[in-house]
Amino acid sequence: MKLAIAVLRDRLGYQGVSLGVVALVASAALAVAVSGTRERIVAAEARDLQASLSQVLPERFADNDLLADTLEIGNGDGSNKRVYLARRQGEVAAAIFQTSARGYAGDVLVLVGIDRAGVLLGARVLKHAETPGLGDKIDLAKSPWILSFNGLSLATLPAEKWAVKKDGGVFDQMAGATITPRAVVKAVKEGLDFFAAHRAEILQGGKTP
Repeated sequence: MKLAIAVLRDRLGYQGVSLGVVALVASAALAVAVSGTRERIVAAEARDLQASLSQVLPERFADNDLLADTLEIGNGDGSNKRVYLARRQGEVAAAIFQTSARGYAGDVLVLVGIDRAGVLLGARVLKHAETPGLGDKIDLAKSPWILSFNGLSLATLPAEKWAVKKDGGVFDQMAGATITPRAVVKAVKEGLDFFAAHRAEILQGGKTP
């Protein structure tokens, strides 16, 4: 009887150790899988961001790594705006950053590229929740409307003209979705205002990394 109990104890102890080893191996495998997934997600996000940045700059405009060359500038509300610097031979030639305004169904997030003279090189809507078939015409894939900002600046277009035509401005509105283009116009204009206010800091841009 005593022998049987001893054998049972040994078996139970062995099983406990085995389960512990299995759990440890499983945890390690899960950690490796999670780490690998996270790395792939980060890499995919970097590729998407690089693609977005290139859309608001002319082809082969910059010769630096845009993702690695950034500047943080205060928004005045306690938050910072990340500015991506496009350089040519070490000199800042343009700045790219996000700006936003309230649309019909939420904030419309816009990416703008502005050259050192304050001229808009390009604008793209990154995110919105506007009505499909109406407000979504702010997307380049749906309409070329967003291209109407190219080449404009605060110097070439008076402040009162930064509005849709219904409000006395120069930008076309969209049938049934006037609020949406208003938001984009406002966001782009505020982006140009931000650049003008911080132009010296942006063009200094620190040293070439």
